[in-house]
Amino acid sequence: MDRKMQSFASTSNVSSPPTGWIKAIRTALGMSLDQMGARLDMTKQGIMKLEAREAAGTLTIKNLREAARALDMTLVYGLVPKDGSLDALIERKAKELAQQIVSRTSTSMKLEDQANSQERINKAIEERANSLKLEMPKILWD
Repeated sequence: MDRKMQSFASTSNVSSPPTGWIKAIRTALGMSLDQMGARLDMTKQGIMKLEAREAAGTLTIKNLREAARALDMTLVYGLVPKDGSLDALIERKAKELAQQIVSRTSTSMKLEDQANSQERINKAIEERANSLKLEMPKILWD
């Protein structure tokens, strides 16, 4: 899955045009609303609504795919992990959860006058994170 997602990584910095892709591309091609409407069997007003829905983020993937086809294009759709890869995402979530677990234990030990060194706490967090990555418990996503 990571390999498939990596092909989208370079596109994560691309931002949509303020008017939406459909209108921006239609305009760049010099295609009128009427011409686009004829390709989609829609009225000029229908195309304007379609473009407005895309700009508002309420257009369905099916409608976007049809619009891409009408523009002689292919819709490319994917999700890109903010962390760069699924492994990095899992690593971050495991460390966050391990930090919470170890911090709770560390706090209760401090209250009982049995505090650990920061080095030992860090090692415990690292070990717990590795364990969580192997187990992949559902709590990782809470």
